[in-house]
Amino acid sequence: MVFGSRTKNTTDGGLGPAVAFDEHHERSREAQRRSDRWLIVGTLLMGTLVLGPIGLVAFVRGLLLIRRAERDGLSVRPLMVTLIGYVVILDAAINTIGWGLDLFANHALITRTIFTAWGNFMDGGYNWHYNELWIGGSGAPGEKAWVIVSVFVIFPMRIAAAIGFLQMKRWGHQWIIMTCWFGVIAWVGYVINMTIYADVRFAGTTLPVIGWWAYNVFYITPFLAIPYLHTVNKEIFTD
Repeated sequence: MVFGSRTKNTTDGGLGPAVAFDEHHERSREAQRRSDRWLIVGTLLMGTLVLGPIGLVAFVRGLLLIRRAERDGLSVRPLMVTLIGYVVILDAAINTIGWGLDLFANHALITRTIFTAWGNFMDGGYNWHYNELWIGGSGAPGEKAWVIVSVFVIFPMRIAAAIGFLQMKRWGHQWIIMTCWFGVIAWVGYVINMTIYADVRFAGTTLPVIGWWAYNVFYITPFLAIPYLHTVNKEIFTD
């Protein structure tokens, strides 16, 4: 009688932790999926630029859901990893859309209207001899080289790396570090190019100084994650 009771308790004790683990795992997965849905919607809306404010609300909602899941003790993706991954995707996607229009749809009415207006306002490179090159689009010296290498190489690499990073893959962590440093090189080169040809790009614009700083500050923000990427515990990423 006593032996049977002890056997029953041992069996319950063996199944109990397994059931608790499965329940914890399922709750964690559901919490992660719920937050990712909000984050994906927010990223897509912010990527349209026009619906950016609405997208920002959805994005912050997703971050708060992850924060709440962490406080509840669930096993979800770290908040900083989530923030970096989605911001890298957003940064690369927005720039791909903008420069993709300049590269492939430079004769479209909306592109000519918006880009030349932007050129008059902040960056004369998108007004000076616009659509006069054989390839069309911006005529600023050196601009098309940066556009092509970014649209076809840098930004696709960064999006792919960020997806692997969000999936907590080791290759995603390695690639996002590499593409961040590659992006730093592109940023430095682009800023130098803009500064050397400042007489073309900023001399006749409405806000020349603000325009120069707007580019510098906006494009350097995704690379502020580099210190975290080099110091994060690599064991949280899997093969």
